[in-house]
Amino acid sequence: MRFLSMIRIDETTGQVPSEQLMADMGTLMEELTRTGQLVSTAGLKPTSEGVRMRLQRGGKISVVDGPFTEAKEVIGGYAILEAQSKEEAIELTRRFLAVHGSDWDVECEVRQLAGPEFGCKP
Repeated sequence: MRFLSMIRIDETTGQVPSEQLMADMGTLMEELTRTGQLVSTAGLKPTSEGVRMRLQRGGKISVVDGPFTEAKEVIGGYAILEAQSKEEAIELTRRFLAVHGSDWDVECEVRQLAGPEFGCKP
């Protein structure tokens, strides 16, 4: 089964990962990639470089340039995980969070990808 772990951050803190955090994260990602548990991962550019698009009733599409001031927490990155169960995906995400140590305030939302090709029956 595949799961999406979305990393939520508060962009307003200006917190930057230390070299140690980046090294520890690299070690974890190498391990999970080698075992086949990490399919894909990436950080996202700040919302100031993005746009938000919305389809409204009647077919009108609106586009708003970032940053999105009304949003305190934003998706800062993601990981696609291969896991045997929701519990395993939670444990993998727990390991990701633990690497950050006590100086960070990070949240992850873990959700299974839908569809038979991802191990999810309709």
